[in-house]
Amino acid sequence: MPTEAPVHRIDPRPRRALRLAFGTAACLGASFGLALPIPFLPPVLTLFLLAMRNQPLSLKAGFALAALAAVTTGGGLLLIPLLRYFPASGVLLVALCLFLSFLQALRGGNPLVTIFLVIGLTLVSATGATDFAIALTVIEALVKGLLLTTLAVILGHWLFPEPAGPAEPPPRPSPDPRRIAWIALRATLVVIPAFLLALIDPGSYVPLVMKSVSLGQQVCATSARDAGRELLGSTLLGGLLAVGFWSALSLLPHLWMFFLWTLLFVLPLARRLYRLSATRQTPGFWLNGAVTLIILLGQSVQDSAAGKDVYTAFAVRMGLFVAVTLYACAAVRLIDRRQPRRPLSSP
Repeated sequence: MPTEAPVHRIDPRPRRALRLAFGTAACLGASFGLALPIPFLPPVLTLFLLAMRNQPLSLKAGFALAALAAVTTGGGLLLIPLLRYFPASGVLLVALCLFLSFLQALRGGNPLVTIFLVIGLTLVSATGATDFAIALTVIEALVKGLLLTTLAVILGHWLFPEPAGPAEPPPRPSPDPRRIAWIALRATLVVIPAFLLALIDPGSYVPLVMKSVSLGQQVCATSARDAGRELLGSTLLGGLLAVGFWSALSLLPHLWMFFLWTLLFVLPLARRLYRLSATRQTPGFWLNGAVTLIILLGQSVQDSAAGKDVYTAFAVRMGLFVAVTLYACAAVRLIDRRQPRRPLSSP
């Protein structure tokens, strides 16, 4: 007869939601406070990192992650001469590399490495085709952003540690090898238009490229039936939250208020991402909404600092986000219609 008392496991989801919201808010405040290049990039990376893994990140692992990002994104520098002198061949090669990157992720590869590869293939190569110095600035922003992300993740796990012995999540079902190639193809088609626009004007379309990277990750787990609701709904949600955030921040524009409002706006999304609040949407819906919020808000703050018309720039950017999202929905439906149906097994 067993004599050991049953072990009561603590639900780790409340701490994870607090950790994601606080880590993102702290990273965003520090990124703008330190005036890092592309300041909305570190909090976006923090969102991805905290949502994708629940284990703490050591400082040594953070340096290794930054070095890995420098290597993977630096690969985009090799594509710059091809894009300059043979643009058609360069675009086709970028599309092929994107397809292989998404394919590797769907086969069980590290999703963070996939994000770095996609950023390197799109953002670094597109900016470098116009100005090599801008491409180096993007790599510098990514490496510095990852170091700041590491500190934010460490701080988040220190304040909100993972409970001892949490229940392990159920293993993900193995993807159908006959479908992953089609899923990788539609993710590639989602990213390519933003990449082509960045080749024309990289300075204006950096936020759009980051949005397309987020959409490319999301369509890997979205069915054609739910594509409209998942992709467009999360984009519109992020835009609506960005409008409310900007109105609240305008009452007292201060860095500490920036941090506090970010914490307040991201926390409800994190609660729904971890199923602490009732929702019919997938975690990817809430993650993409939070990413859209951070990108739109961060770019609006930069527009304001540069003396631009924030509202006009926001309207144009939101229109582009909606357009690329509608295109993503159409790409998902088109590819799924073209996909050959699974043959019936013979008796």
